[in-house]
Amino acid sequence: MTTTQNAASPIGDATLAEFTAGLRGTAVLPGEAEYDQARSVWNGAHDRRPAVIARCAGVADVIRTIDFARSEGQPLAVRGGGHSIPGFSTLDGGIVLDLSPMTGVQVHPESRTVTAQAGCTWKDLDAETQQFGLAVTGGLVSSTGIAGFTTGGGIGWLMRKYGLACDNLVGADVVTADGQFVRASERENAELFWGLRGGGGNFGVVTSFEFQLHEIGATVLSGLVFYPAEEAQQVLAGYRAACASAPDELTTLVNLTTAPPVPFLPASVHGTPVIGVGGCWSGDLDAGEAATAPFRSLGTVIADVFAPHPYAGWQQALDPLYPRGIHNYFRSALLRTVDDDALRVLRDFFAALPNPLTEIHLQHLGGAVGRVPASETAYALRDQEFIVNVIARTTDADGFGKVVDWARQLTAALGPDAGAYVNFTGESDPSLVRASYPPDTYRRLVELKNRYDPANLFRLNQNVVPSVSSG
Repeated sequence: MTTTQNAASPIGDATLAEFTAGLRGTAVLPGEAEYDQARSVWNGAHDRRPAVIARCAGVADVIRTIDFARSEGQPLAVRGGGHSIPGFSTLDGGIVLDLSPMTGVQVHPESRTVTAQAGCTWKDLDAETQQFGLAVTGGLVSSTGIAGFTTGGGIGWLMRKYGLACDNLVGADVVTADGQFVRASERENAELFWGLRGGGGNFGVVTSFEFQLHEIGATVLSGLVFYPAEEAQQVLAGYRAACASAPDELTTLVNLTTAPPVPFLPASVHGTPVIGVGGCWSGDLDAGEAATAPFRSLGTVIADVFAPHPYAGWQQALDPLYPRGIHNYFRSALLRTVDDDALRVLRDFFAALPNPLTEIHLQHLGGAVGRVPASETAYALRDQEFIVNVIARTTDADGFGKVVDWARQLTAALGPDAGAYVNFTGESDPSLVRASYPPDTYRRLVELKNRYDPANLFRLNQNVVPSVSSG
């Protein structure tokens, strides 16, 4: 599975040497000892060979790298955590602007805010904010970078109470395509700030994020309960019904999956299809038992591992199930409601899982996510109550095409009106980008692109194509 990229012209040795000599960070070039490690990304489906990887130490390096790419006409890939499913974090030839060395975090407990550099992962951020019992909606896998996650929206365990990650963004430092350093907030460059909250990496490289934090303490009631696959109809219908009265403090999902060989599941179900219902209660712990009870009694319980957990630990609990280096392809569908036809689609495709690594997630949105006005952020599909995320994976290239086809067929079966979520879109496809935004929102994004990146330097993303050019 590949993403179409413009071919890169070779960079002259002298030109490249001049560029790299001016970096405060480091440049990694083909043939150097660390090149293969530096060019690798989380998704093993993308094996590419950049001409140079600029490991930026700070804003000056980011500006220098953007200026170099623009002046030399080189394609540019921007890498934060490197989890881009379509492979936007790397490329053949051209330049990778690698933010991963930039991991500074500063928590401001008095204002309940945090400033974090764009190379941070959610593990980095959670470690600092939890020291003060504070948190913001983060990724379900802690090695995910904060940057792409936030600019694409940011779905996580705290969202029904506190909104998406992008809803909690209060400011950002950005380097634009012309190498300018700007601040974006509600008071400064407000339209750019709007676009950064759901419009992806189309308008510049965010070097620092400022988030509003929330008091959640160190412990949340969280976990998983497992049911037999043969009870899929009952469990899915029951889940839909339970979501209708779920408090905002409770974020849940259903995972139609294959039982991993973990000690809390009976050996008899290892390797067989099961239904997992996961949840995180971010309110008073004593009230959490009653709030989660409807989700823990949907059918015959194989195992129930809901319990009080450290929030940072729960954020890392799923990490072993999503290792670096295997082949990944994700698709998504946002649904206003989950009707009986949608449940039938989920059951049918669950019965046809291509391999034990493939999964189907049905996650409840609503709550604080749905109360944000659609015009307030570029993430505008606020009236969608559920999202279906399709996780298609293989250990290597063998059989990968088959699971990709399965994932595409599943989302297509949910109907042409289903929206898409840019962070769970496995390829560069203009139709999927359009499906991620209402028409008025997309027009506004194009206008913003025309203003900040008319030459489309930042095109390795779910691309909003400008309608004007710089020349």
